[in-house]
Amino acid sequence: MFAIYNNGSVDFKSTSDNLYALKDVERVKRTDLDTDKGYFENLINQNANNDDSKKEALNTYKKMANIDTSQIVFHVKDIMTKDCIYIDSKSTIQDAYNVLKEFKIGQLPVVSFGKKILGMIDKKMILNLLMDDLDNTSNVLSRRIEDIYLQQLITADPNTDIRNVAKVMIDFKLHAIPIVAENDTLIGIVSKTDIIKAVSHIQQFQLWS
Repeated sequence: MFAIYNNGSVDFKSTSDNLYALKDVERVKRTDLDTDKGYFENLINQNANNDDSKKEALNTYKKMANIDTSQIVFHVKDIMTKDCIYIDSKSTIQDAYNVLKEFKIGQLPVVSFGKKILGMIDKKMILNLLMDDLDNTSNVLSRRIEDIYLQQLITADPNTDIRNVAKVMIDFKLHAIPIVAENDTLIGIVSKTDIIKAVSHIQQFQLWS
């Protein structure tokens, strides 16, 4: 399950399929990692005359690819960074920059009272704010984060399949996705590094569902 937050307001909450159906969510390219989407089934439909031959051909492919359809479903909560670094919206832009620099992270979740998710801030966003007002950089850095515009934020709930999260990250060119509970509170974050570690260290895990 995914959600889109706009400065704390939930604009969308549904499955990844419905996320792709939204017209106002920017993405450059969709990537299809799911073999059940139809490539091999379409090939079978074109060349087989009965259900038995279709099943046989599909099973043969799965054996060749070493795909185990009985594998355990891994939820994103199993690999997320639980004690993730975040910043309060009442902090200044300078504070956000200092945290990003100190911990050498690319993005920083922004929360309000009670760790309610609002958005994300990164160095590129801070640089753009400075470039827009080069004569008043001190004033820009002293502004509170709650006073600037935070872009739409895609989040996932802790029980989302890791494969779906990985696909959304690739398709929407996201470096990280905050993991948010039903009450809109931040409970963790998943980065590309976390996905790679899951593939590398969890023997039963496959990027296929």
